[in-house]
Amino acid sequence: MHRRALLSLVPVTLASGAGCFEYLGENEEITDPGDVEIVWDDLVRDDPGTEDERIVVWGIVRNVGGRTLTYVEIRATFFDAAGDQLESVIENVDQDVSSGEEWPFQVEFPHFGERAAEVEEYELEPATGV
Repeated sequence: MHRRALLSLVPVTLASGAGCFEYLGENEEITDPGDVEIVWDDLVRDDPGTEDERIVVWGIVRNVGGRTLTYVEIRATFFDAAGDQLESVIENVDQDVSSGEEWPFQVEFPHFGERAAEVEEYELEPATGV
């Protein structure tokens, strides 16, 4: 009985996912994140040891692909001293960047004070280029 109920939902599920990429324009496609290279980054800690302590990662990204990118996301994942993930934040660079050009970005840890003080490490990765 439960199997029939589950099978009856399959066509609905498939149909609802059919338009997932309809937001892309006629001449747009998802670009391999390999078209984007992070060439410099640094973690900046403001007001350490206070309730206003905050963490910001500054960086520079280069378009190493062969075409102009119109949108890129950079994902920053923050970790504590034990290597446990504290937060993952996505920031976008929303400007046209020609092949070979560089542009700055910043990603801010979304918490202040004691939570920000827990941050020891971070990882950056280009998430998407369109």
